[in-house]
Amino acid sequence: MAIAIALQQAAARLQAVSDSPRLDAELLLCHLLGQSRTYLFTWPERALTPEQARALEALLVRREAGEPVAHILGRREFWSLELAVSADTLIPRPETELLVEAALAHIPQDALWHIADLGTGSGAIALAIASERPLCRITAVERSEAALAVARRSGRRLGLSNVEFVAGSWFEPLVGRRFEVILSNPPYIRQGDPHLQQGDVRFEPLTALVSGEDGLEDIRHLITHAPSHLARGGWLLLEHGYDQGEAVVALLRERGFAAVEDRADLQGHGRVAVGRFGAG
Repeated sequence: MAIAIALQQAAARLQAVSDSPRLDAELLLCHLLGQSRTYLFTWPERALTPEQARALEALLVRREAGEPVAHILGRREFWSLELAVSADTLIPRPETELLVEAALAHIPQDALWHIADLGTGSGAIALAIASERPLCRITAVERSEAALAVARRSGRRLGLSNVEFVAGSWFEPLVGRRFEVILSNPPYIRQGDPHLQQGDVRFEPLTALVSGEDGLEDIRHLITHAPSHLARGGWLLLEHGYDQGEAVVALLRERGFAAVEDRADLQGHGRVAVGRFGAG
């Protein structure tokens, strides 16, 4: 079977389970062949071997069952970095790049700052910041040892030595330490939310997704305790749900944060709340 036909048939099969069936098919075939997408377009007439055809069938069966492409491949690109992912981590998503952009806007290029990424998961946020601000020291905290192992693996492969990975829940391992920037993409989905039974999230750890009845339990904790770990004038940045912006902004102001804003994503929904503590 030629590559072009294999792609066409694979994309048709994945239409029922994916919003991007053609891209999924291309990524799976690239993974199988050990080639780039350019190869698929350059050599569409090349035939798969019987072994490759069987291997592709096995990958398609997994995707048809709903397993995320990132889990099948064991990797996901984020901020132009190839990161390891597994069922123990959230899959890094494009909207979280807004959190990285917002943080970088507050961190000078030549800063020698200490930065904390709480609930680092795959390490996506910490590693992205580390790659852009090599003089800063980033502490990435994660309570799941399995997720921490995945993040450490990416850090080693990328050669980013300015990230320290620490086991623990939120601020617990940071006693006595202060940071110029604290950022987090915490759990923020409500218990019982129907989205938990849809798409890729069915295969991701619930502890990294769900946060109490209103989805704000962990965000409240972070806002309450962050001032004890922020340097004077330090910044707190939090990703939140598309409909939680007003609530998170109110929580920041109630806790005494200034310069509070809520940055919108490409769909116009508030996504990243920012506040500064103890300035002026």
